[in-house]
Amino acid sequence: MQKFKYVAMTNQGKEVTGLIEAENTTIAIGQLREKGLFPTSIAPDKGGKSANSPRSKNSGKKKSMLNMEIKLFTSGRVKTSLLALFTRQLATLIDAGLPLLRSINVLREQQSQGTLKNTLEDVAMSVEGGSSFSEALGKFPKIFTPLYVNMIKAGEAGGVLEVVLNRLAEFAEKSEKLKKRIKSAMVYPAFVIGVAAAVLSFLVTFIVPKFAEMFYDLKLELPWMTSFLITVSDLFKKQWYIPLIAIAALIVVLKLIRKSKKGKYLIDKLLLNFPLIGMLIRKVAIARFTRTLGTLITSGVPILQSLMIVKDTSGNEVVSRAVEKVHDSIREGESIVEPLKSSTVFPPMVISMIEVGEETGALAEMLIKIADNYDEDVDAAVEGLTSLLEPFLIVFLAVVVGFIVIAMFMPLISLLQQL
Repeated sequence: MQKFKYVAMTNQGKEVTGLIEAENTTIAIGQLREKGLFPTSIAPDKGGKSANSPRSKNSGKKKSMLNMEIKLFTSGRVKTSLLALFTRQLATLIDAGLPLLRSINVLREQQSQGTLKNTLEDVAMSVEGGSSFSEALGKFPKIFTPLYVNMIKAGEAGGVLEVVLNRLAEFAEKSEKLKKRIKSAMVYPAFVIGVAAAVLSFLVTFIVPKFAEMFYDLKLELPWMTSFLITVSDLFKKQWYIPLIAIAALIVVLKLIRKSKKGKYLIDKLLLNFPLIGMLIRKVAIARFTRTLGTLITSGVPILQSLMIVKDTSGNEVVSRAVEKVHDSIREGESIVEPLKSSTVFPPMVISMIEVGEETGALAEMLIKIADNYDEDVDAAVEGLTSLLEPFLIVFLAVVVGFIVIAMFMPLISLLQQL
């Protein structure tokens, strides 16, 4: 007879663990089913003690600590699309009546090796050890944002975890969809810019120097356009590292400026007021603010706490300061509208809709409607910006190439006229 360690579910959905003696795995499973248990895992025992009862918190904590000691945890990030899929699947399993711990383990087993699989293993251990789901997720802030954790906490408190999970999945899916739209719209302009840069680099590095040698051999008097072009060509050919160093220095300086709150505020404000691009950034910021706040309030997170989460996850310092003013205003018992008006970020239509939502007690629903409308506006703005960029890039490339051609042929035309 051999001892097997098992994990099984009771008819009431409670998970139990223990030891059972049998000749093989098949017989052990049969014996468990005769006892009214539904085994989820069974393996030969390596000397463990029988504990045919629900797992205690202490045993779960010991197991969690041991697991953390022997496992090298991958502390990377998880793609938004993968996290959205996990959230949607977890909501489906819980809605179907499967216990939370079992649902996490089922989804963990489906994952390929990587950050999410390792994280879910630790989350399962924490929940098994007596922690709440939100507490277990809060240990991994790089993967589960404050927005995610606080919505889970509200769902646990209200007993509507599957509803909150569905809202989180929908929120993540819409955010990812918006990112993909913007990225896909930028593919063509980026391709054109790349091709233009390659063509211009080839002309300036290889073609212009050959013309320059010919002009010097003929001892021609060069027009300013030709002299300027040859100087640029020499710079690129002999001191090509200078433009690269200048670009790298500019990037480093901008990053250093953005590290300070004042610098980040100035850059974000400048971007919001930038022609064409500023309009798109403003619409994206409004859509993100309204959807995040609306989702939090709908899920039962208190409004003051919701505003602090939105402030920390806004991604724009101008919006963040406006939200902070709204938080202070509500804490003092005032309206949400006045601080939004003074921020100059939100257009009058948005402020009016929020005011109506606040007065009618349907603030969350109104915020979600604003977000949906602005998602559509962002789509239209991206398409419009792309349609403007295409002819602009073509004209720009034509002007630059035309300048090179004219600059190279002007000395030749002058030589022909002399002859």
